[in-house]
Amino acid sequence: MEVINEVSPTDPKQIEEMMKPGPDGPVFLVNLLKFKDKAEYEDGRETDLSGKEAYQIYGAGVANLLPEYGGMIYFMAHVTFLAVGQVEELWDEVAIAVYPNRNALLRMSQSKEWNDLAVHRTAGLAGQLNIESVMPKMLQALPWNATFLKEIKT
Repeated sequence: MEVINEVSPTDPKQIEEMMKPGPDGPVFLVNLLKFKDKAEYEDGRETDLSGKEAYQIYGAGVANLLPEYGGMIYFMAHVTFLAVGQVEELWDEVAIAVYPNRNALLRMSQSKEWNDLAVHRTAGLAGQLNIESVMPKMLQALPWNATFLKEIKT
């Protein structure tokens, strides 16, 4: 398995697939994040921010923006150890955002508000993997998941 960290999609097939309706049910977007040591803004501005600090500006803004599209931050943590498997270098953080559907993710990522925040995302990220996933129906029915999933506006 080859793993390529990217900041934005470059494969036309991935972009085309993202434009399709996508799976039923809430979409959990797993983000494996790798930060630059020092933030680098595309407009050339000087900064003393680390890549992580720049990304945190983006992350805080997106956490406030997600509810407007029916979503929320589900989970976020620092990567500390690789228990099984092998990779050349670990990611720095894992974050999971939940959207009612793929369309909500697309609408948010095409909004002016998201694009204004995204300059910090690009400045801070060395690369990432975004993995779309859907909770199986049988797990959605469990009481603790059913309660949580009521929060996601479909």
